[in-house]
Amino acid sequence: MASLNVGNLGDYLREQRRTAQLSLRQLADAAGVSNPYLSQIERGLRKPSAEVLQQVAKALRISAETLYVRAGILDETEREELETRAVVLADPSINERQKQVLLQIYDSFRKENAAEAAAAAATAAAQTGAAGAGTTETAGATGAGVTADAGATEAPAGAPAAAAERPADAPDA
Repeated sequence: MASLNVGNLGDYLREQRRTAQLSLRQLADAAGVSNPYLSQIERGLRKPSAEVLQQVAKALRISAETLYVRAGILDETEREELETRAVVLADPSINERQKQVLLQIYDSFRKENAAEAAAAAATAAAQTGAAGAGTTETAGATGAGVTADAGATEAPAGAPAAAAERPADAPDA
């Protein structure tokens, strides 16, 4: 059998198994898979399903998302986002409403940073493409976070959201 392209999943699994001081047979039993199948995964001859990876991760007491990344099922940024969300959702010291608010804030920061990165990349591309043709200015590139669009004002980072949504002539609530 030819080796499949599953990154370094097999080597990583073998290392984790040895660190946990488990034999191949013990891990196979704990994960509910056959010993030969697990051996083939470790040698890179089989590409396991996400379900099998989840069972193996549970048996090894490691993150299933880490195995998904190693197997090429999930990319690194998706894994980091999922782990962050999992930590927030698993925190017993905050209630469900607080968890949802934290996740909404997290999402808004990720979107803001992605937009800033895209704007910076566009500005850099425009400047290198138009060398000597003048400067290119991108809305929001100063970090002020305020757009000139009449209907869409955005609060600067860290400012209360209610202040940005309330018109200046609106009565106080």
